[in-house]
Amino acid sequence: MSQSTQRITAFDFARALAFFGMLIVNYKLAMQAENDGAAWLRAIAGLFEGRAAALFVVLAGIGVSLMTTKARNSMDKDVIRQSRNNLYRRAIFLFIIGIYLLVMGWTADILHYYAVFMLVASVLITASDKIILSLFAVILLASQSFLILFDYSKGWNTNFHEYAGFWTVEGFIRNLFLNGFHPIFPWVCFFIIGLWLGRKRWLYKGNRSRLLLYSLSGTVVFEAISYGLIKGTSSILDIESANYLFTTKPMPPTILYVLSATCLAVAIITISFYLVEKLGHFRLTQALINTGQLSLSHYVGHIFIGLGFLEIVGYLDNGSLSFAIAYGCIYFIIAMIFSYVWRKWMKRGPVELIMRRWC
Repeated sequence: MSQSTQRITAFDFARALAFFGMLIVNYKLAMQAENDGAAWLRAIAGLFEGRAAALFVVLAGIGVSLMTTKARNSMDKDVIRQSRNNLYRRAIFLFIIGIYLLVMGWTADILHYYAVFMLVASVLITASDKIILSLFAVILLASQSFLILFDYSKGWNTNFHEYAGFWTVEGFIRNLFLNGFHPIFPWVCFFIIGLWLGRKRWLYKGNRSRLLLYSLSGTVVFEAISYGLIKGTSSILDIESANYLFTTKPMPPTILYVLSATCLAVAIITISFYLVEKLGHFRLTQALINTGQLSLSHYVGHIFIGLGFLEIVGYLDNGSLSFAIAYGCIYFIIAMIFSYVWRKWMKRGPVELIMRRWC
């Protein structure tokens, strides 16, 4: 396997890991099992919250960055225009699928947010690293300010499962930009940092060990800062306000959450490179790579097929965390087998094929 191929397949491997994490989180949410189960089981399931989706978005940014390399390096107006048009079409495609999922009742959809990310990418194709990092910082600071200036809970019911007024113009825009499951402020920061990382050579062999060390250290440091700030300010503010401002959980998405989740995403991507390099010849590794290559199809499928089946048999609202995790694991194994077999015959997944023809 060449270095170039290894690089791409490592991203696919990481994407499969992200999909597995999203399966657990989404099935737990859909089955309303957040508060069920033993403490250790809730702790394990909680590890994926806000991290799996963040990894997905960082990888999306890296993928778009690699896809637009030719346009960025050549600075040819025609090539840049073509790349932008492709991103516009992808944005439309993802937005349509996302809206359809929302109409079908999947309120935690991420694809309609991806549509906005694609539009952001179209503007930043030729932007300098300095502009990209400055935008990252500005949006991150603005997002933290919005948590103070606006009512983050507006529209949500008490358990954050239903959003009142979502289909109004005001409600949709508020949910999209400020307080949805993956609001543009600050979730676009994950995508922007991915755009920036896709330009770097840090994931090549000579840089990986340092990148892994820095990213893991960053995760620990930001988690420690969060813990210290919550403990240190809870007597001045109150425990709820301290958690609201300094948590590293995804809701509300604070600065510390974004920084911690970004560092962890980079660490997982780096580890994926090591695993693909050392274990790439194993069938299990290849099956995971294939699963990552079909991640868009699997994302749509885990809702329509996975949750659809449970709804048909009347077991969707079971409230069991152990069942949600077990069901997610079984679905993932089936997805791996399907991906491995499918890729023997087809280069892209079902949804990816449609998007490729459109975009």
